[in-house]
Amino acid sequence: MKNRYDANEAQRAINTWPDQPANLCLRVYTSRLIGSEAGLVLHGGGNTSVKCRVADILGEEKEIIFVKGSGWDLGAIEPQGFPGLDLAYLRKLRQLDRLSDEEMVNQFRTHLVNAASPDPSIETLVHAFLPHAFIDHTHADAIVTLTNRDNCESLLREVLGDGIGILPFIMPGFPLARAMAELYEQNPAMDCIILRNHGIFTLADDAQTAYDRMIHYVSLAEQFLAGRPAGTAPAPAAPGPDGDIILPLLRGAMSFPANGLHTFHLHVRDNEKILAALARPDAADLLVSGVLTPDHVIRTKNYPLFLDFAGDTGEEEYGRRIAAAFAAYEQRYNDYFARQTGENKERKTRLDPRPRVMLVRGLGLVTAGPTPKDAMIAADIAEHTIAAKILGAAIGPYRELDETAIFAMEYWSLEQAKLGKGKRPPLAGKIALVTGGGGAIACGIGRQLLAAGARVFLTDINEQRLGQVRDLLAAKYGAAMVTALPMDVTDSRSVRACFSRLIREAGGLDILVPNAVVAHVARLAELDEKTFSQVLDVNLMGVFQVIKAAAPIFARQATGGNIIINSSKNVFAPGEAFGAYSASKAGAHQLGKIAALELAPLKVRVNMINADAIFDDAGVSSGLWDVVGPDRMKARQLDPAGLKEYYRQRNLLKTEVLADHVGNAVVFFAADLTPTTGATLPVDGGIMAAFPR
Repeated sequence: MKNRYDANEAQRAINTWPDQPANLCLRVYTSRLIGSEAGLVLHGGGNTSVKCRVADILGEEKEIIFVKGSGWDLGAIEPQGFPGLDLAYLRKLRQLDRLSDEEMVNQFRTHLVNAASPDPSIETLVHAFLPHAFIDHTHADAIVTLTNRDNCESLLREVLGDGIGILPFIMPGFPLARAMAELYEQNPAMDCIILRNHGIFTLADDAQTAYDRMIHYVSLAEQFLAGRPAGTAPAPAAPGPDGDIILPLLRGAMSFPANGLHTFHLHVRDNEKILAALARPDAADLLVSGVLTPDHVIRTKNYPLFLDFAGDTGEEEYGRRIAAAFAAYEQRYNDYFARQTGENKERKTRLDPRPRVMLVRGLGLVTAGPTPKDAMIAADIAEHTIAAKILGAAIGPYRELDETAIFAMEYWSLEQAKLGKGKRPPLAGKIALVTGGGGAIACGIGRQLLAAGARVFLTDINEQRLGQVRDLLAAKYGAAMVTALPMDVTDSRSVRACFSRLIREAGGLDILVPNAVVAHVARLAELDEKTFSQVLDVNLMGVFQVIKAAAPIFARQATGGNIIINSSKNVFAPGEAFGAYSASKAGAHQLGKIAALELAPLKVRVNMINADAIFDDAGVSSGLWDVVGPDRMKARQLDPAGLKEYYRQRNLLKTEVLADHVGNAVVFFAADLTPTTGATLPVDGGIMAAFPR
């Protein structure tokens, strides 16, 4: 591992925060170096600290420990990410015989320098009880690979030398802090402590030395592992199973009812190393073993699910194998829970028993999470775990941590707090696809779906407009939550390719919003057949194409779904010189009613929204009004503002109709608030001629 310490960059950190203690600035700098190495920490893992003398508001100097705050990622941490605590007081806690987790957290909160600080790391007392000014702690892959072996103590000393201290795994908190301090006091010369099945601590009185020691010891472990032949895995002998079929089946198996149906986002990784690892003859035995460090269990569960579809020839056989594998996995989890909550043990509420990591031979690593970010975090951890287990196989058998320790971590309230306990948004875990994604209405629909917790895929044939809307929404809701997929709804091959990519990126689909539209102004006598056919292709055939592509996904997931067609007020109240548009929209509307009849057995609801007079949204113009607006303004001798006012005055409520209003209607249907299908909801401010009837 490369040592990235740079004295000039260290000084720049001190200059960046002149109002902070110099050692805290250096603490931020080296913490970022550590956090930027995926081989050291992943997604909020690890923690660091520094001890400083700081004057309070009375001018009295006190010794303060600044320790990484919960929720901060070391790779991007700022000085405010290190809450300061009264070090002298924390050290007094060592004299206690015991200290509960809840009281420990209370003592942290009541002895902060700044009451607005984030919660300090749950390992704060480890940092406080040791005397060193700088302490770095990581879950380095190479180190935990060595610790998960039967002969790990002798192995660690062989690789890292005799100057290290070694402890068996102890749950973070007061007992671990006392054990670390006692171990150090037995040998004050040690500059590194290894906690088996967990990670490494390096100790020093300056930032550079603590960091140097971390890189030194991890590099020794990496060099040792690299020198051991791990063997070569054969490439897959035959093509893997059809992911377009497998992934929706997996996503459906992952879902579970709990205060409404909970669905998951899937994430797929299929690089050469992963596929080669899964093709190994010993893959199931080697990789279906416990986590490298128990901190991972809240993200990945203790065990992955291994699936091999060799010999299965179609969807029905895929489905049976997945159902059987999930049933066996859940039974194993339930048995584990029953053992750990047996006689004389504290009552716990069982977490859902489904896997978070699925290893599919020939397809890749598939992970699940309530959000795309959670699924990607699980994938990062699982990918590192696969690599570590394969490297470690050359040393000896893998020794996983006993299940009592795993259970204690999985059901530890302080660890669960990392996942957050907020109220679930109404569309959490849902995946939506909106066609016509480069227009104003799609912008409003996408914004409201995202606000309700859904992941949104936008499609359009115009990639420039599509990118504009995607960037606008991603700036607020994050790039992981909104994706642009170029697609031509009139081309069945383009539609199939787009839906295939959707499945590969998210695992399936819950909400389909056919919204793509083109318009043409011409009286029937002047309307040529080619133009009429082009309007029908987009506005009618486009709706048919995407519903047809979505139906098998809904069937494989078996979790229901929603199709919400952005229809038009013109279905009931057409306008002259707008025949192609009105006829195509009426056809799509009727198609929606047929789909409501045919998809009801799948619990898929199909509803229509009749919107009217939506001009633009957040600087994104309506493609329809770009076409018809000039003619309407000319006929009424109005400018753009006047045209908007004309349509506002035309409706019964005398109100402006916005793209967000259409988005709200989509969310209403998608949230299953009423048992409704085949319905039409006007979003037009009230146009009497367009009342549904």
